[in-house]
This record gives sequence, C-alpha cells and structure tokens, in this order.
Amino acid sequence: MTPYTQLDTWIDAHFDEQVAFLQELIRVPTDTPPGNNAPHAERAAELFAAMGLNAEKHPVPATEVQAAGLQSITNLIVRRHYGAGGRTIALNAHGDVVPPGEGWTHDPYGAEIEGGKMYGRAAAVSKCDFSTYAFAIRALEAVCAPKQGQIDLLLTYDEEFGGEVGPAWLLAHGLTKPDLMMAAGFSYQVITAHNGCLQLEVTVHGQMAHAAIPESGVDALQAAVKILSVLYAQNAHYRASIKSGVEGITHPYLNIGLIQGGTNTNVIPGRVTFKLDRRMIPEENAAQVEATLRELISQTAATLPGITVEIRRMLLAHAMKPLPGNRPLVEAIQKHGKQVFGEDIPALGTPLYTDVRLFVERGIPGVIYGAGPRTVLESHAKRADERLDLNDLRRATKVIARSLCDLLS
Repeated sequence: MTPYTQLDTWIDAHFDEQVAFLQELIRVPTDTPPGNNAPHAERAAELFAAMGLNAEKHPVPATEVQAAGLQSITNLIVRRHYGAGGRTIALNAHGDVVPPGEGWTHDPYGAEIEGGKMYGRAAAVSKCDFSTYAFAIRALEAVCAPKQGQIDLLLTYDEEFGGEVGPAWLLAHGLTKPDLMMAAGFSYQVITAHNGCLQLEVTVHGQMAHAAIPESGVDALQAAVKILSVLYAQNAHYRASIKSGVEGITHPYLNIGLIQGGTNTNVIPGRVTFKLDRRMIPEENAAQVEATLRELISQTAATLPGITVEIRRMLLAHAMKPLPGNRPLVEAIQKHGKQVFGEDIPALGTPLYTDVRLFVERGIPGVIYGAGPRTVLESHAKRADERLDLNDLRRATKVIARSLCDLLS
C-alpha cells in the first residue's frame, strides 16, 4: 500500500469518530452576535485533548473583545512540531457563526444526520473543518509522520466580525509564524483570491415631530430613502460597468442589510440608521472605495434641508490576492483532489471574504480548501438547514492528509 492509500484507509476506519466529533462541536452554539464564544473553545479543547491533540488556550482580553463588538473569545492553537527544518503550515478554521434565524426543519444545534448529510449551524461553515483538519493531522501522524516541520492548527472565533481578535490577534502576538497556510473552504475548488468587504453604518439625522404637524419636523426616513436610492443606483453602475479579471469573481456590489429608525407610528422620524455592505473585487483600492461612498452619501444629504449624516466604518476587510508562493499548496490539493474526487479541482476566486487575507497581507501564501459542496448556496450557509454532505467531509479529509504528507515530506 502507498502512503496515500494508507492515509485513506486510516480516515475510513476512523470516520464514525470524526462524524461524532463534529456533532459535538455543532451542539455548542457560537452565535455571533452576541459572540460569547469562549465556552465553545473550552469544549473543543476537551474534545481535542481526548484525541491526544492538546490545544493551547489564548484568551483575548475582555477590553479588546468588547471593542470588536463581541463578548468572549479564546483562540486555540494545536501545535504539532515534527523536527527542525521544513515548513510550518497553518490550518485555520473558525467556529463563530451567524445566528440560525427562521425556517429550519432540523434543530440548528442538533447535528442531525439525514440522507447522508449533517444538518446544523456551522456544519458547512466552518466547524466541519475543525474536524477535517484534526483528522487529517491524526491520519498523517499515524501513517507517515513527518520528520521535520510543524503544523499549527488555528481555531478562531471572530471571522464574522473581521478576524481582528482571531487570526490577526494571533499573528500580531507572534503566536503563529507559518510559511504556508490553508483556511476552511469547500471541496471542489481551491480558492486563491477573494473579494474585500467594507461595511459602513450611516445615521441620518432630522427633527422628530408630531405627525399631525409634520411641517414642524424634518423627516429622516424620507431623507434616508433618497440616500438609499442613490446608493442602489451606484450598485447598478457596478454591475453594468465594472468587471473583475479573476475567474470566479464577477463585479463589485452593494447591499443594505439593516435599517432602524423612528419612535412611533404617529411621530415624524428624527433619526434613521442603516448598515451597508460593499464587496470589493481584488482590482479595487479599498481607500478609494470608502472615500467615494462617503462622498456620495454626504453630497446627497447636503441637498436635503435640515438633514445631517454620520458615517462610521464597521469593517474593512481587504481583498485577497494570490501570492506566487502558494503554488505548492495549489498543486498538492489539485493533484490529490483529482485522485480522490475523480475530477479536476480548479483554482478560482470567490466573492466571499475570509480570514486568509490577514495572512496574505503579511506575505504568507495561503489558499482556501476544506469540506463542503460546490457552492455556498448548496451548503445553505447563513440560511436555514445548513448542511454538509458527509462524503465530502470524508474525501476532503483525505485530500488534506495527502497534501500535508507531500508538503512536510
């Protein structure tokens, strides 16, 4: 038997254990917001220790966590040192998730299995890759233990809020110094580039008044509608006029995801707040994008008597651009992905944004690959009945174990 066949055999023999491990992770909620995620890290550390993978616990100070809009975070590092020399490879998966929302036909924290799929919030994004990476490491050490190099398995909890108190915090404190890195993803593509994301909170101020005498006030909602109309026209311009040259990425776009305002039905609203999400293609300059949006909003407000606006940046996540040094990762995943899945694994960009950018910004080549379907829509990520095909979990674990065997040999 070749080492690759032996790795596959080990993973098959331990797959029931891997599935049970993932179920335990899903059963501890990590809804973000509110972002009280330290309890999940404690449970994950217990589960890793039971497999002989001891996790370093790195609690982030409460002041920093709260400044990021969260409640508690303990990042974990499972550090496997094999000997002097060789590469250090980081594997990064995040445990924080958006709240489940409505419309579920399965318990979002039940990790129920039906028709070969596991249902639950974070089944596909991305607690599954806590499991994928952990069992790939276990298979590697059981079958073809490296003689040199190191793996840092990073388990973090703030991807939904930008990664600043997750991977960025670990990197800033020198707690991981990888040569290459891989982050949680899906099984049928290896992702080498992704969009950036700018999120702004815009507060429109008018003057509250009794609805019976509306002329005594300044309607912030009417003003907000005019500003939103200008923003949606700008979004139409993006779609029609700006195209990305990165395969898998199309054009920039803008979304208004939350609107709040007013005090009562019979009151002219004096304040309205909305939050916008602007996705930036890799070719765009983030500072210019933000400046243009701020100018557009401010100029529109200036045409509306009695209206003022406040604009606050909530998040700025830069786009990920491929670094030439990612070739060993791409080639290993494509080689073994084709053998395991029986089809070509293309290298593409994605319109999502991820933690990988934080490594790439520091000159660390990275890619996105893990357990999941061909598209986000298939996974139901951020929607009801998020699910993971367990056969994808099994096969992605084999691909990663084989790739680590090559990269650390």
